[in-house]
Amino acid sequence: MPSTNWTRHHILSLADFTPAEYDTVLQTAGSFQEVLSRRTKKVPTLQGQVVANLFFEPSTRTRSSFELAAKRLSADTLNFASATSSMTKGETILDTAKTYLAMGTDIMVVRHKEAGVPHVIAQEMDRLGVKVSVLNAGDGQHEHPSQALLDLFTICTLLDPDHPHLELLKDKKIAIVGDILHSRVARSNIWSFTATGAELHLAAPPTLLPKLFADYGKDRPGKLFLHWQLEPALQDADFVMTLRLQKERMSANLLPSLREYHQIFGITRSKLQLCKPNVKVLHPGPVNRGVEISSDLMDDPEFSLIQTQVTSGVAVRMALLYLIGSGKVT
Repeated sequence: MPSTNWTRHHILSLADFTPAEYDTVLQTAGSFQEVLSRRTKKVPTLQGQVVANLFFEPSTRTRSSFELAAKRLSADTLNFASATSSMTKGETILDTAKTYLAMGTDIMVVRHKEAGVPHVIAQEMDRLGVKVSVLNAGDGQHEHPSQALLDLFTICTLLDPDHPHLELLKDKKIAIVGDILHSRVARSNIWSFTATGAELHLAAPPTLLPKLFADYGKDRPGKLFLHWQLEPALQDADFVMTLRLQKERMSANLLPSLREYHQIFGITRSKLQLCKPNVKVLHPGPVNRGVEISSDLMDDPEFSLIQTQVTSGVAVRMALLYLIGSGKVT
């Protein structure tokens, strides 16, 4: 593993991540990606530690990726599902966290539909004076740090497989298209991509992209632009990320129809003609085929990095668990 002066105890948000921290994550993930290419994919880095995946909200990619990452690091894993837990009997979130603490948990990976829950658990662990780290696996409409970091890693390793680093995205044009209002992924990606010096363009209908997002890009190396039409965002773009319409989080009818949305904002081969010839397409998943992206484009390896993102997720989450967990090894 690369040498590091990593001091961050919890990973809750990317808003205050430093360029050095981004590069440390990218370089460490690169090392673990090499490990994952070997016949023996397991390393003893976190042997004896316990990683608890506390998912109070359904998940496929993130939960499975964190579980596999922990096992590849030789940690013991505990998986929580609220539907079959004592929370159905009235137990509170903090009491649930304390139960896992009493079982010897070293790292808690927390996902919740309400913003701020991972922060509250982290504050409680700090108040108790224990050395338990909390990693935000997605909280409400707040952030999803590990997803944004794996997106960053996916792009940087495409540009330089041997030495992924932040500087590679300087002056690159990245478009994020879709339900930005309800997307925790978009919020974390805004922090990470504007930290690189990239030119970041957000595109969505006005109901899904309020003007308040313009404040996210202030005083950062990258430039942030908002568009309520698709074409300016795609023009000469190097990368296009499309987001799922999160209808479960919409409190009102913000779109006329899915069919109309696809016609105007759905990513298709014909619309990609506005982009650079070697443009690549990303999506954090899960995907609504034929809504935010055409099915044939999603499966085309010439353009799509979607499966690469899933693969990158294991290496990046190994890196994050290693960085916050290695200091606990005695």
